[in-house]
Amino acid sequence: MARVFPFILLLISLPATAQIYKYTDANGTTTYSNQPPTGANARAVELQPLNSIESQPPGNPAPPIAPSSEQPRSTLYEVLELSGLPTGESLRANNGNVTVEVLIKPHLQDHHLLRLLLDDQPYGQPSNVPTLQLLNVARGEHRLAVQVIERQSIVQQSHTVTFTVQRASKP
Repeated sequence: MARVFPFILLLISLPATAQIYKYTDANGTTTYSNQPPTGANARAVELQPLNSIESQPPGNPAPPIAPSSEQPRSTLYEVLELSGLPTGESLRANNGNVTVEVLIKPHLQDHHLLRLLLDDQPYGQPSNVPTLQLLNVARGEHRLAVQVIERQSIVQQSHTVTFTVQRASKP
């Protein structure tokens, strides 16, 4: 069984790496397919990568971003906070994956990005999407905040939220 499991994982991941083709048929209809048609002039479609955040290896944290002196911290965004985390109870996440929402008003400006701080360290790549995911978070208590950044400067930072991850232990 232990030898079959990696093979099954490989088979499951194959569709995720499939190429998509675009072509126009004889009636002028544009069609998309995972296989190029015979006799038609099909071209491969380049898809944009999905938005994901990967954790950084322990002991190799990203350098902290220096606060910006250009704008006051508290006046640019009226609301900047994290939601979707339980505050009075443990978060059950056996795989350690945690999705959080960023509440921000007014909307994020075009030249700004959001970046998570997990346990006071920058986590993952900055993004302009207000739904962010933490992957494989260890069990225990953690501190989480979100920053609005512009290039390498912090524009504003939310209050820190403390939450506890509860994961099943392996027998």
